[in-house]
Amino acid sequence: MVAVAGSRVLGRISALLGAAGATRATYTALRKRPPGGAVLWERKNYAGRIVHLHAGLATATGTALTAATAPGLPARTRTAAALAVLAAGGCGAYDDVAGADDPRRGFRAHLSALRDGEVTTGAVKLFGIGAAGLAAGALLKERPADKLLAGVVIAGSAHLVNLLDVRPGRAAGAVLALGAPGLLRRGPAGPLSAAPVGAAAAVLGDDLGERTMIGDAGAHALGAALGLAIVTGNGRRGLAAHAAGLIAAAAAGDRVSRAAAAI
Repeated sequence: MVAVAGSRVLGRISALLGAAGATRATYTALRKRPPGGAVLWERKNYAGRIVHLHAGLATATGTALTAATAPGLPARTRTAAALAVLAAGGCGAYDDVAGADDPRRGFRAHLSALRDGEVTTGAVKLFGIGAAGLAAGALLKERPADKLLAGVVIAGSAHLVNLLDVRPGRAAGAVLALGAPGLLRRGPAGPLSAAPVGAAAAVLGDDLGERTMIGDAGAHALGAALGLAIVTGNGRRGLAAHAAGLIAAAAAGDRVSRAAAAI
């Protein structure tokens, strides 16, 4: 029993350090050679300072790599992790780049534009992450209702972390706070929690120092990974409770973002 517990702890530590190392290595490489040139990834933050978005691509990469290769995970769980995190990060990166000048925010704005025949980058992100969440949920759960709830939790968690990305360190700090308890969970939930926690910790200092921001790519990828950990660690009742809370947070999106900014 002691040996099993020790092995589990070492597995969590290995995943945590692996995610941090992969994220930091990717972050360093992106700073040296940003794809498409440095200007493409530069943005003004809330205070008008020029920062770059390299932390977003780095955390998405580090999280996906660790979640897909962590020891002891079933093949279906690895596939679900890679699918959900990479899709969330990819859709977020697309919105970061192609939707940089679009002032519209929130579900209602993008759905309203869709009704008028305009497909915004936010709509692509909404449906892309939603579809990936449902596909990942289908891999992780057996019963139809559980598959649906799992998809809602994965996509909803991705959206929640993005709602918190309104000031330096808010989203990354939330990932650390929300993911840390999962490190103690048995089964896949432990290493799946370690992946986003390690990745977020690797860039938190640069984020707080206003040298970078995680953007949509990082926020959605980290959130999707947290959602995966929740899904693997809960049955139907837990999934339903989390799904209800995430839907409520999405409905109150503006208030959630304002509260995060005020902290």
